[in-house]
Amino acid sequence: MAALARFTFDLDLADHPVLPQSIMPELPPEPVGIAEEVVERLVREAREEGYAEGLVAGESNATSMSSQTIAAAAGTLAAHAASMTAALDEARAESHKEAVGLAVSVGRKLAFHLVGREPTAELEALIAECMPSLTGVPHLVIRCHEDLADQIRDIATAQIATSGYAGRLVVMGEPDIRLGDGRLEWVDGGLIRDADGLDAEIDETIAAYLAAKANKAGSHIAKESGE
Repeated sequence: MAALARFTFDLDLADHPVLPQSIMPELPPEPVGIAEEVVERLVREAREEGYAEGLVAGESNATSMSSQTIAAAAGTLAAHAASMTAALDEARAESHKEAVGLAVSVGRKLAFHLVGREPTAELEALIAECMPSLTGVPHLVIRCHEDLADQIRDIATAQIATSGYAGRLVVMGEPDIRLGDGRLEWVDGGLIRDADGLDAEIDETIAAYLAAKANKAGSHIAKESGE
């Protein structure tokens, strides 16, 4: 039996073939080092980028909030302006109405004073107005306040003398007729001077005028609101 030879670890592998890759052990990759200044630069850039993005977001949010605030303030201002305009228009209309009422009141007092000073003036004007159209009329009846009957008879007689009227004149004084009022009557016509009737007509005319002015102002406001 041959003796075993001791392994002396002096085997030279230079002349032996290379071991297959499949049985070669895999070594971990050698770590790559990053310079400290590069790390600092990357961190700084990340911070700057984050700050810029936050600033943009903050400005956008602030702009949005500002726009909403401005819009809300504008809406409130518009509402207040509309309310003030309506109140101003109402006050203006009321002042106009009061001014018209005052003018009418002054006019009525003035008219009353003039009638008291010259109570026959209105009836004299009515007689002068109708005389040219009374040719051929058989009679003319004048009704007035009883205190004015004689004066009106003299006035009518003087006008008849220059007008060519040949009919009969009848003057009737009545206590129920207001001083300054009167009626002229003939066969197919007549004229009336009635202070109460005139007052009613004046009131109707003023009411219609104020209503038309109010409607016009309302239409103007509605048109502006629509625009």
